[in-house]
Amino acid sequence: MNGIINLYKAKGVTSHDCVNAVRRILGTRAVGHFGTLDPQGEGVLLIGVGKCTRLFDFFLSKDKVYEAEFTFGYETDTLDGEGAVTVSGGAVPDGEAVVKALSRIRGDFDQIPPQYSAKSVGGVRAYALARKGIDVALPPKKVTVYSAEALNYEPPALRVRIHCSAGTYIRSICRDTAHSLGTVAVMTAIKRVRCGAFAVEDAVTVGKLERLGEAALVPPETALADRPRFDADESFFKKLVNGVRTDVGAPEGTSVLYCRGELFGLASTEGGITRIKTLLR
Repeated sequence: MNGIINLYKAKGVTSHDCVNAVRRILGTRAVGHFGTLDPQGEGVLLIGVGKCTRLFDFFLSKDKVYEAEFTFGYETDTLDGEGAVTVSGGAVPDGEAVVKALSRIRGDFDQIPPQYSAKSVGGVRAYALARKGIDVALPPKKVTVYSAEALNYEPPALRVRIHCSAGTYIRSICRDTAHSLGTVAVMTAIKRVRCGAFAVEDAVTVGKLERLGEAALVPPETALADRPRFDADESFFKKLVNGVRTDVGAPEGTSVLYCRGELFGLASTEGGITRIKTLLR
């Protein structure tokens, strides 16, 4: 049993809760998610099953699209609606100012992660330190925002749609947008509507997964269809089965490697030599 599940994570449950549900329904321990969503978040949560759990890095690096709600006027320690209020009485900006502020966050820039995040600091998660009242200086990370648009603004609540690179914190975008306007805000809702080629419209709920079972699995061949495919000559089959690095004629870079019509996995070719980075066969 190998494949990807495009699961719709509901509000109020953790990503690990979803993994446990998939393990129970499919009867296997070989299950893992590809990028957590906060408990208050909902939407696309990609889950690998079987050998597809090895695709964690591949899917974690995919671009994402989120729809979120920013509420102006106060700030919390977690930068979302679940935290303790640290600042209140902030100004509520007008719509024109908000649109201009969103336009300024597009492109590549260094983003400072929230104190309550899964970033590792000396081997300890930042959120664990924050819960103990330990303030740490998290280093900025280069991220990309491809687009940011206001969907609706009924002060003090702003609904936005953001297309961004992997690793971008929407809570930080909320914080920085508000600060650029001389005020404060928190992220009060978030929905992941796309991860790579997987859209929320195609996601299955836990209830639907219980009815479909294995039929809900997206095969790895389909999940990797957005990457270049290379079919090695069948004369290389034995070498590939034995994990031998060889020149199969693949183009430089990463490709999805097939031989005799079988998917072997993600392969990397450098200097003409191909090696399988992620074996899926």
